[in-house]
Amino acid sequence: MSFLTKSKFVDGTECPFKLTSYYQAEAEENSFLSSLADGGFQAEELCRLYYPGGVLIEELDYKISLEKTKTEFKKRDTIIYEAAFNFKNLFVRTDILVKHKNEIKIIEVKAKSFNSEEDEVFLSKKGKIRSNWKPYLYDLAFQTYVLKNKFPDFKISACFMLADKSKKASVDGLNQLFQISNINNRTGVKVNVKSLEDIGDPIMEEVDVTSLINEIIYKDIHLIYDYNFLEIVEKFSKIFESNNHLDWDDFGDHVCESCWKSQYSISETDEDRPNVFELWNYRSKHKSILSHRFFLDQLDRNEFLKKSENYLTVQNRQLLQIEKRVQQSNNKSVDFYLDKENLRKEIKNWNFPFHFIDFETCTSALPFTKGTSPYEQIAFQFSHHAIDSVGKIEHKSEYINVNPGEFPNFLFVRALKKVLSFDNGSIFMYAKHENSILNAIRTQLKESDEKDKQELIQFIESITTRTEENNLIEGERKMIDLCDIVKKYFYHPDLKGSNSIKAVLPTVIKISDYIKQKYSKPISQIKLSSKNFNEAHIWIKNEIYDPYESLPKPDFSNIKNPIGMIEKLNNGGEALMAYAKIQYFNMSNDERDILKDSLLKYCELDTLAMVIVYEFFSHNLK
Repeated sequence: MSFLTKSKFVDGTECPFKLTSYYQAEAEENSFLSSLADGGFQAEELCRLYYPGGVLIEELDYKISLEKTKTEFKKRDTIIYEAAFNFKNLFVRTDILVKHKNEIKIIEVKAKSFNSEEDEVFLSKKGKIRSNWKPYLYDLAFQTYVLKNKFPDFKISACFMLADKSKKASVDGLNQLFQISNINNRTGVKVNVKSLEDIGDPIMEEVDVTSLINEIIYKDIHLIYDYNFLEIVEKFSKIFESNNHLDWDDFGDHVCESCWKSQYSISETDEDRPNVFELWNYRSKHKSILSHRFFLDQLDRNEFLKKSENYLTVQNRQLLQIEKRVQQSNNKSVDFYLDKENLRKEIKNWNFPFHFIDFETCTSALPFTKGTSPYEQIAFQFSHHAIDSVGKIEHKSEYINVNPGEFPNFLFVRALKKVLSFDNGSIFMYAKHENSILNAIRTQLKESDEKDKQELIQFIESITTRTEENNLIEGERKMIDLCDIVKKYFYHPDLKGSNSIKAVLPTVIKISDYIKQKYSKPISQIKLSSKNFNEAHIWIKNEIYDPYESLPKPDFSNIKNPIGMIEKLNNGGEALMAYAKIQYFNMSNDERDILKDSLLKYCELDTLAMVIVYEFFSHNLK
C-alpha cells in the first residue's frame, strides 16, 4: 500500500501538486539538513529525557514499525518514541506518545522557537492561524486525526514541545551533550547525559494545543483550499489512490511557482520564456497568473512607471527587468544598465580605505552556554578585505571559531573592532545580515558581565543602524549596503530577479573585459593578497565566470571513514552545514581542520566578491 504520510499531507496543504510523483522535491534531504543545522535532532533527544523510559521504534519499514508499535501499545501504560500508526492509507509517526489507561498524549517535538510569555502564539488577532505555524499545526492535526480514528474509545490530547526563548540554559555546553553519530549510513544522536541535572533547567516547553487541533479537525473555521479538514484529508487520500490525478477546479484560485506550469499546461516552447515568478519583488504575480498573464511580455508597462531622479525605484527596476529580459529571450543584444551620474554622487560620500566584511552565522535550538536562550544568534566567522586610495587590495583580516560548544560572539566582535578601528574608512556589507547580527550581539552584551561590554556596545552602535521606539538610530560610521547600491544603480538581464552576490558576481565578470582579464591571471600577478589561497590560484578559468565554482572541494582522501564529509562548500547553506558538523559530530581534529580550511576559503571569496563588484563600478565610472 502507498501511504499518505504526514509530511506529504503537509506538502499538499502548501500546494496539491506536491502530492504527485511529478513534483520531484528534495523535501526529505532538505528536512535532514535543516534539522542538523538548527539542532532539531538534538532537541528531539533532549525532549525524550523529559519523558524517560520510552521504547524507540527504530525500524523504517512501514509494516515492521506498525507491528512493533502494536505490540508495545498493548501495555496498559507506555511511552513510545517514533510510534507508527495507520488508518486506511494514512500513516503517521509520533515523536513521543504517552499512553496511560485509555488516554493518549501525542507530543510533537519541533526545534522551533516561541515565547511562552506571549498571550497568543498560534493565532492572529482575527483568529486565523499564523502562516508560520500552519505546517506544524496541520502536521499535528493529521496525527491526531489518524489516532482518533484508530482508537475511537481513547481520550487523545495533542501537544507541542517547543524551544522557549523566554528561558535560559542553566548549564554550559548543553548542545555538546547530544552528538550526531553516523553508523551504517544512519544518522543518530549519542546522548552524553548521566542524569537530568546534566541538562539543567528545561528550555523546551510542553504546549497543549488540543483545543486548537480539535477546532482545526472538526470545525469549519480553519479552511484549506476552502475545504474543512475532514474534506481535505479525503480529497488528498483520493489523489494518492488515483495515481497523480489532479482536478485543478477542486482547488479554487490556488496557484504557485510549483504548480502553474502543470496547472495551465504550459508548452515546452514557453518553458524558458521569462515569466512573472522571476520578476523581482513583484507582488501581483498571483493576480497576473489568474488573469492568464504568465509572461513578462504580457504585462502592462504602465504598472511600473513610478519614477525617481536619484535611483531606480522598485517599479523602475521591474520595468528594466521586463524590457531587458524580453529582449534577451528574443536573442537581441542587450547591454547592462548603470546609472553613472547618481552612482558617482553616492561614491563621493565614501571614505578610503574601504572595508568589505562578511559574516558566517547560525542559530541553534540548544544553547551553547549558560545564561543564553534557544536560537540566539551565533557569529562564528568573518572575512575582511580592504581597498586603499590607490587601489591596493588586501585580504586584511579574518576570524573563525570552530571550537565545539564555545560561544564565540564576544570574541568575534572584539576581533572585528580591532581590525576596523585603525581608521575611519567606509565599511561595506552585502544586504542587511551583518547589521542584524551586530545588533543581536549588542543585546547579548547588554545582558552580559563582560568587562569591556560598554566599549564593544559603543563600537557596534557606531557602525550599525537600529530602530528604538519607532525611531531610526544611525551610527556615525554606519555600514553601507552594497546590495542596496546594486539595486539602485545597476541591472543586467542575467540577474533575472536576483540581487544576490552569488548572481551579481558572475554577471559583472561575464560582462566586463577588465574584470575578466584581471582575474584570469594568478593571484601573484594581480598583486592581490590572500590568506587562504596560494599565489598560483586563478579565479576565472575556461570561461567559467563564477569564482564560487573554482573553490577547491574539501579533500578527505587522507581521512579514514570521515563522518563530516561534504562534497563542496561554495554557498551559505553548505557553510552552515560545515559548522553544524564541526559542532555536533565527534570528528577528529584533522577532519575538523579540513572543514575549517574550506570555511576560510569560502568566506574570503565572499568579501573578494564584494571587492570585484566595486571594481566593476569604479572602472565603468572612469
